[in-house]
Amino acid sequence: MPPPHTRVELAATVFDCLKEWGIDRKVFSLTLGNVSANDNMQGILKGHLHLQSSLISDGEFFHVRCCAHILNLIVQEGLKAVNEALFKIKESVKYVKASDGRMKKFQECVQHVGIDAGIGLHLNVSTRWNSTYLMLESAIKYQKAFASLQFVDRTYKYNPSDEEWRRAMIICEFLEPFYETTNLISGSSYPTSNLYFMQVWKIESILNENLHNEDEVIKNMCQRMKMKFDKYWKDYSVVLAFGVVLDPRMKLDFLRFCYSKIDTSTCDEKLENVKTKLYELFEQYARSTCASSTSSRSTSNLPKQVGGGTKLKGSKIFSEFKMFQNETIFIAGKFELDVYLDEAKLDYEVFEDLNVLNYWKDNAKHFPDLSIMARDVLSISITTIASESAFSIGGYVLTKFRSSLHHENVQKLV
Repeated sequence: MPPPHTRVELAATVFDCLKEWGIDRKVFSLTLGNVSANDNMQGILKGHLHLQSSLISDGEFFHVRCCAHILNLIVQEGLKAVNEALFKIKESVKYVKASDGRMKKFQECVQHVGIDAGIGLHLNVSTRWNSTYLMLESAIKYQKAFASLQFVDRTYKYNPSDEEWRRAMIICEFLEPFYETTNLISGSSYPTSNLYFMQVWKIESILNENLHNEDEVIKNMCQRMKMKFDKYWKDYSVVLAFGVVLDPRMKLDFLRFCYSKIDTSTCDEKLENVKTKLYELFEQYARSTCASSTSSRSTSNLPKQVGGGTKLKGSKIFSEFKMFQNETIFIAGKFELDVYLDEAKLDYEVFEDLNVLNYWKDNAKHFPDLSIMARDVLSISITTIASESAFSIGGYVLTKFRSSLHHENVQKLV
């Protein structure tokens, strides 16, 4: 896209693309990275779509923030608190990998202490938070080799103490679920939105458990991360919580369980809010289906008028009758959601690998309106990026070594 890249121009370009693709009246949500430019742009775009009355719930669920970006911000904030604690380990790995000669000496130490040499060391990269986790995971396995290196290499001055290794193990263990979560929610095969709530809840649970950790470094790290978490995820996304309810293995019971584990005093209020919004959303789908089917019947089954027919009087009565029909369908549609919620949940252990979208496809006849809503909600992308980029804060920026490349080569790299 040529400049200017203002919020107005970005919104106009996206809107034009939606119209060109013929989906401007079919948009349910838009998942964006967590930057201010996107916040401003989506507001304008939502205004465009709202003018043509094409947004469900007046756009209440339109903007979805990229979960991987937010998780990255949370972890980066925590790592600021442990830079000093991990200094010697970072420098040790950097020292060994700085030259072939040092690496050879280190490998001799590895063999001497009997460590599997196939593991390998990982360098820490400042723009990729997962590199810190991978560095710790690998370096911890070579603890004895680093201790041996200080006796055969007089220039090596960074051997960590036993206390520093102990703390590194705690930090590595603490970071592991964040690493696994980022890998889960990112990738070329984007996960359905029913995974969102469980992952965010798991992260909050870990942070709450460690807010008063005995280790001061871990406690400080966790407190910083919790502040960042509360900034973006204190109020879980309601529309993505719908994904849990529409997973036949979890439904509302799983939400109740999660909310109660976090805060019993607000559990009922949060659950009722999700349930109310869920019914309101479903009512719109039920009305929409009713309107389209009524329109279809009226155009295809109109009786042929013979001779000079007389116009029926009392049109007000028929208007009221139409409203009565809509209300009746409204209640029947609501019952469809009740039926689903009242049905027994599927056993998670038996259906661990359940494809939730296929479940709703197979049950479309049983839940005609609800299956359409489930398709739209579950297909919301919870992230905008692949896992390779999820850990990076560097962005898609060319390095100084690539900034002078020919434009064709640059395009190939991108």
